[in-house]
Parts: sequence; structure tokens; C-alpha cells
Amino acid sequence: MRRRHPRSRTSCTLPHVWLMTDERQGDALWDALAAMPRDGGVVFRHYRLPPAERRALFDRVRRIARRRGLMLLLAGPPALARAWGADGAHGRFSRNGAGTMILSAPAHDAAELRRARHADLVFVSPVFSTRSHPGARGLGLAGFRTLRARATMPVIALGGMNARHARRLRISGAYGWAAIDGLTPR
Repeated sequence: MRRRHPRSRTSCTLPHVWLMTDERQGDALWDALAAMPRDGGVVFRHYRLPPAERRALFDRVRRIARRRGLMLLLAGPPALARAWGADGAHGRFSRNGAGTMILSAPAHDAAELRRARHADLVFVSPVFSTRSHPGARGLGLAGFRTLRARATMPVIALGGMNARHARRLRISGAYGWAAIDGLTPR
């Protein structure tokens, strides 16, 4: 596959639209996966599930992702992502032992963005107010632009995102956007 972003360490195409999974999606997760664009990505989280249940759900999501052509990252260490058959790992990890695996990282401020310099893409959040971070003040367009300008990798906008907000952020240099609620049909 060809590169879409010159700074990507991978030789694959990085998605522009990402679904973040979460326990609160419940059975709506399946509708969200079905509605994802074919070149989209999924970050599988479901942190609160017991390990065996989390693995079983991941395997089900992985089968759907493969069938639909979605990139799938596991929120967890690269070794676990590799063992589970994910395309990459999401979290605050170094590239040590990750090989060519795709790594993404979260960033909420400039310090976290600097620590994420190893990542192939970074999820900057919260851009707008969101149910995932109740009471947290969003970065807003100006805050997002400031962090985006400091990034050395593709930046995915996260937090209160939907298609309308994504269109507004496109002019701010966002590589793409991610959501839970904004991509989960209700």
C-alpha cells in the first residue's frame, strides 16, 4: 500500500476515520462497525472487561474488521497486540519490540505530544466537550491547532467529534477524526 502521510513510519495507508470502542456502546458497537467506511480504523479499548471476555469480544471485532477492510489497533502493549492479531497497538508505549507494527498514542497536552514522538499517529483530545471526559474543558479549535502545529506525525482529532466537527477541523490540519458517540448509531 502507498503512504498517505510523508511522516508515517509505516508503509501502509493510515485511516482518516477511527471508531474508538467503549463498554457503553453495548450492542450498538455492531452497528457502528457496519457503518464504518471501508478504509477506516478501530481502536479496541473495552478496558473494564475481564481478560477472557475482552479477548472474546476482540476476536469478534477482529473478524468483522478483516471482512470489512478496517485497520484494528488494540489498546494495550505491542506484544499483546501482536499476540491477539491486531494491526497495531494504542497507548503510551515505546517502539522497542514493536517492529513495524503501527503505534498510536493519546495526547491531551504538549508534554504528552512530545512523549508520543515514537507513534505513527496521535489522537489529540478532547477537542470538544465529551461524555468520555465529563467536566473536562475541550481544547477548542485554537488549542487543537496549537498542538497540531507541534506534531511530527498525523494527528487524529478526538473528543466530541462528529462529521460536522470534522469538516471544521480539516482546515486546522487534522489528518482525521475519531469518535465513540459520533460514529455509533443510536
